[in-house]
Amino acid sequence: MSTPAPATASAPPLVLRNGRLPGSDEIVDTLIVDGRVRRLGYLSQSAAGIRSVDLEERWLIPGLWDNHVHFSQWAQTNQRLDLSGTDSAAAAADLVAERVPGVSRGETLVGFGFRDALWPDAPSRPLLDAAAGTVPTVLISGDLHSCWLNSAALARHGHTEHPTGLLREEDCFAVVRTLAEVPDVVMDGWADSAARTAAARGVVGIVDMEMDWNLATWLRRIQGGTDSLRVEFGIYTQHLERAIALGLRSGAGIDGTGGLLTVGSCKVITDGSLNTRTAYCVDEYPGLEGQPGSRGMLTVPPEELLAHLGRAVAAGIRPAVHAIGDRANALALDAFEQLGCAGSIEHAQLLTREDVARFARLGVVASVQPEHALDDRDVADRYWVGRTDRAFVLKSLLNAGVTLALGSDAPVAPLDPWVSIAAAVGRTRGSREPWHAEQAISRQAALAASARGRHRVLAGDVADLAVCEIDPFVASVPDLRRMPVAATLLAGRFTHTTL
Repeated sequence: MSTPAPATASAPPLVLRNGRLPGSDEIVDTLIVDGRVRRLGYLSQSAAGIRSVDLEERWLIPGLWDNHVHFSQWAQTNQRLDLSGTDSAAAAADLVAERVPGVSRGETLVGFGFRDALWPDAPSRPLLDAAAGTVPTVLISGDLHSCWLNSAALARHGHTEHPTGLLREEDCFAVVRTLAEVPDVVMDGWADSAARTAAARGVVGIVDMEMDWNLATWLRRIQGGTDSLRVEFGIYTQHLERAIALGLRSGAGIDGTGGLLTVGSCKVITDGSLNTRTAYCVDEYPGLEGQPGSRGMLTVPPEELLAHLGRAVAAGIRPAVHAIGDRANALALDAFEQLGCAGSIEHAQLLTREDVARFARLGVVASVQPEHALDDRDVADRYWVGRTDRAFVLKSLLNAGVTLALGSDAPVAPLDPWVSIAAAVGRTRGSREPWHAEQAISRQAALAASARGRHRVLAGDVADLAVCEIDPFVASVPDLRRMPVAATLLAGRFTHTTL
């Protein structure tokens, strides 16, 4: 890898000629000096020492962010058995049986992407044992909140007596963290490749919510040459005191990274997920009435949540709360209200109408993943029956004045903001009818929610930019999803180009 160029390096001025801005046929030139857009409009021929690149009437937009990713897990996805197309436990087991002969001795077979909420059969230990035999096998659900292990893997991870092999929430997270313990040189190579792939989709930055001490991880990667993305790294509660001791504060840059690495939020996970039926809800899940956990799982009680958030806020670290069910969201908003602070709620999938208004009043950002609505629509119709008009309510949040930040939660959905934008605008993919089309948002709003509030390039902006082959303000939903990106720039430095 090459030595990373500082994100704000003093490079020679650059003129992007003959570009268009979304929604306009006007042809403009863009002057970039010292990593910032200095001027938009007609510029005379470049003077000596000024580089010129012809955009040939392509569209120039602000560079895109994915506001919620688990980057190491995303980078590992291509190395794992793809289970996303399975429609039953038996089908998943069949794929495992096909892969087992190619697994090296002592290696763990890892699969990713199953969604069992609508399967006709349940994941079971005997079924996976029959498919995998003595090869340790871990199958991770598409929502990251459960994993299915065979007996060999259960023994390896300290769950020898587990009856079903299906681990949920913290038990699952502990296994997934262990699977990420591959040699740094290997993982960093995968991460660099994933970062370059993201840049090729117009991405200039990510918010990394990996369950790791991300400061050390990204400092090593960036100093090793990974320079395609800006990274805002999350801090989990188990690392909060360490962060405070180092004096980390949200928004602060990290020395030695050329402006690429910034301190993000402190994340607290308060409930589970819809597919795993652990999202914490007011109402019981159909079919689970009267059983333990029938309303999901509250993983952090209100008094503990308040203590975590209070500790972070006092240290200057912005809080971010994972909440999916309507009851979990209400409790998270209660904590923000009691502390009198802002922050973000990650996912915010099911909300009461009263809480939509509270988001706006409290200044809490809704960090949402529109593609999840399409992944989960059938599960929601079954398990949130009668409530789906309150699920993934992007338009209602916008109308209330709430700031939206779009993301993928990769690897739950692809790290590709165009996928998120298309889902937010169209509320469907393929040939299916839109799901709750009344909650679709405009192309301009979706772009702004994917570009740190910007939907148009302006003079004075940091020159984090992308160049598109199609005008995103008039593109069809399928074209948004596949949007061809001709170039991406980070502070005026090309991180991807086909020009």
